[in-house]
Amino acid sequence: MGLFRSQATEVARQDAAVRHSLWADAFGALATRAVQIIAVVIVAAALIYVFLSLSLVTLPVLLALIFASAMLPVVSFLRKHRVPSVLATLICLFAVVIILGLIAWLIVWAVENQAASLAESATQGIEQLQNWVTTLPFSITDDQIQGGIDAVTDFVTSAQFGSGALAGASAIGSFLTGLVLMIVVLFFFLKDGPAIWEFMLRPFRGEQYARARRIGDKTVATLGGYVRGTATVAAVDAIGIGVGLWIIGVPLALPLAVVVFLTAFIPLVGATAAGILAALVALVANGVPAAIWVVVVVVVVNQLEGNFLQPVLMGRTLQLHGLVILVALTAGTILGGVVGAVIAVPVMAVAWGITQVWNGEHEPAEMFRQKRREEVR
Repeated sequence: MGLFRSQATEVARQDAAVRHSLWADAFGALATRAVQIIAVVIVAAALIYVFLSLSLVTLPVLLALIFASAMLPVVSFLRKHRVPSVLATLICLFAVVIILGLIAWLIVWAVENQAASLAESATQGIEQLQNWVTTLPFSITDDQIQGGIDAVTDFVTSAQFGSGALAGASAIGSFLTGLVLMIVVLFFFLKDGPAIWEFMLRPFRGEQYARARRIGDKTVATLGGYVRGTATVAAVDAIGIGVGLWIIGVPLALPLAVVVFLTAFIPLVGATAAGILAALVALVANGVPAAIWVVVVVVVVNQLEGNFLQPVLMGRTLQLHGLVILVALTAGTILGGVVGAVIAVPVMAVAWGITQVWNGEHEPAEMFRQKRREEVR
């Protein structure tokens, strides 16, 4: 009997020792969480490093996934109406290629047709700007202005600019390579996307398989909804601002409208950047009053889009706080430049969407569940 008591006492003492060990108290729990966070950060940094190192492959694949998600309803509609799978895929693929080519052609065509008038208007606008500068409280002499122009001219004719041009030619080659790869990958995603995803899910069983299926469905739905909603908002912005620029008489109204459409895919800052560019063109080509009217048009269109159109189209897809979007944009721009800024927000939206279906269709992950007041208390 005494032997059993001593064993029970020893077990109780060991349990107490475990409970009071360095890893069981509050600081131990904090250290455990810190190690877990460090491990997650290391894995995320490694993934980002691999993505950037292989950007010529990973970026076209990611863009192909985004385009395929956006075109999925069209492909499904054609297949439901007994259109052969290959033909439906080719229709959607050609539609994407034609739209991208049409955007590039519109910019080139409009610039070629209005280059002469823009140069003449720019000359007059620069003269007006020089005259306006002389009326400022602080003095900027003509010599200083001419010195700035000479500095720009020297840079353009320098060897440094030439090496930059060679780097630009190399970038164009990489862009064309990535474009071809994206088109090929997009074809297979549109044609065999569900089969490819099902093949990747073979190692999973039971609840893990169901979770992986939910993640895939949520990713496609989020990316598709984001692209379609953003494209609609961008088209409304481009049409509204483009018509305003045409009425005001700003040169290159069509290319500027296309720029507005493209920059609208960068939330928060894209529309502002396009508006600044349009105002600068109006200032140089048409003078200060026209630039002021351009700013008014841009502000009115952006307010209508931000307060009425975007909440309706993007409310269910982009459920992210403005601060989160801003941080994602900053990180994406630092890591990937303009392309990083474009894809940062949809990637963040996908990550948030995955956490919302982690444990079920409407069951977020435990740490992301909204706490009730009685639970907080």
